[in-house]
Amino acid sequence: MAKNKLSLASRSLNYKLKIAFYLMSILPLLVCIYLVANYILPHTDLKWDANIVTLTTIILLSVVVSILGLLVVKEVFDRITSMTSEVRLIAAGDIGRRLKIEQDDEVDALGDALNQVTHRIRNNMEELKSYSEKTTEINLEIQERVVVLSSLLQISSLISQGAKLEDVLDLGMEKVRFLVKSDVVYLLLRDEKQDIFYVKASAGMDKEQSQKLTIRPKEDLFNFINTNKSLISDRDNALPEKVSASFYEKFRLKNTLALSVSLSGKVIAVLGIGNGKESFIYRKEEMELLDIFAKQITIAIENDILIHRLEKLEIKDTLTGLYNETFIRNRLQEEIKRAITYQRPCAFILLNIDNFKIFHQNFGQEQSDAILKKIAYLIRNSVTEIDRVGRINIDEFAILLPEKNKRRAQEIADDIRKKIEFSFSEEADSARKVTVSGGVSENPLDGIEAEELISKAKELANLAKKQGKNLILGFKETPLC
Repeated sequence: MAKNKLSLASRSLNYKLKIAFYLMSILPLLVCIYLVANYILPHTDLKWDANIVTLTTIILLSVVVSILGLLVVKEVFDRITSMTSEVRLIAAGDIGRRLKIEQDDEVDALGDALNQVTHRIRNNMEELKSYSEKTTEINLEIQERVVVLSSLLQISSLISQGAKLEDVLDLGMEKVRFLVKSDVVYLLLRDEKQDIFYVKASAGMDKEQSQKLTIRPKEDLFNFINTNKSLISDRDNALPEKVSASFYEKFRLKNTLALSVSLSGKVIAVLGIGNGKESFIYRKEEMELLDIFAKQITIAIENDILIHRLEKLEIKDTLTGLYNETFIRNRLQEEIKRAITYQRPCAFILLNIDNFKIFHQNFGQEQSDAILKKIAYLIRNSVTEIDRVGRINIDEFAILLPEKNKRRAQEIADDIRKKIEFSFSEEADSARKVTVSGGVSENPLDGIEAEELISKAKELANLAKKQGKNLILGFKETPLC
């Protein structure tokens, strides 16, 4: 502790300056005393008072010299102290400060060097800020792309799972509206039969407006869309006058950006966004984003078309191995034509499983599938080779009987009903005992079209259910049980 008190290393510059002043005062004072004592006083005859005056004068001169020296040193120290204060402020974060350079000496050279250092720091800070802003922009762009990719993956997942086109389009509309931040998103789909465009899906659009909205071939907007041109209407882009007027009349939107969806060179749909803002401009990013989703929707529509084509080509039900509804309808129509030509009968049977929905709720999908397979087997083994058996709904079976009239068909249907009832009669749980109800129709008694025979058979099957189930009806008045 005593050593620290004697040390000047930890003292301030002002304290050190005082010590320097004391030391500077002692040296000239001692010199003056030495000169007076050895050279002046021995050789003078001045009186004591005169000597005192002379000594005092010399001492005063020495003090003046010391003070002048002190002022010079103090001026240097003051500049250093001032520079120290400025440096502390810079170190605290105020890098905008600059040291004043007034004299061309070592202290100012140090100040100039510090100014250069702070200037470089400022430049580096500005570069870091610029890099930070660029990094933030890049991160935001990456996040946006991740969201877009996630949305596309969700849509792709629905498509790969074989989801309905309506579900895929609804999800696509919501994603586009969220990502593009648009008031309205719409998808116009082409109706091949009527050759018109109608709103297939939308987001942010009034339902009544979308249901009524159609674009017909004679309209200028239809012709514009059909040429595979993009619809762009904003502050910098304008549609042809007639097209613009037609668009506004139907959509009530001041701005729009819409891209065509084409298959085999033909426009089958139009994906668009729109809003009612003034002086609005669509950015390049929005156009690119809409183009990505337009391609995704193209895949969805093409996939839906292929599925429908495949369903038309497919003739067998995958679960039961029976013919499907499409085949039964087409084959029934052919048999009706043949029966009319050769004046032969043709009958149709429709069987519906009683309380199948309740069975499914109680025992689940696996047990329900087993029931369907068993009933399909019993029906198939109850008819001839020329007859056709199909599953035309979840719990409905159809039997096409060429060369058989209604009475014979009714007997066959009732035999099948009895076989099914007997097959499940040994079940201990009454909820597992399965029965069927059915209706029988015949050409030309109940119609000369496939749809008429099917409709009549369904009507009788429903009536059989109302009359107690486990029943076959060929006529409203004559149940066969």
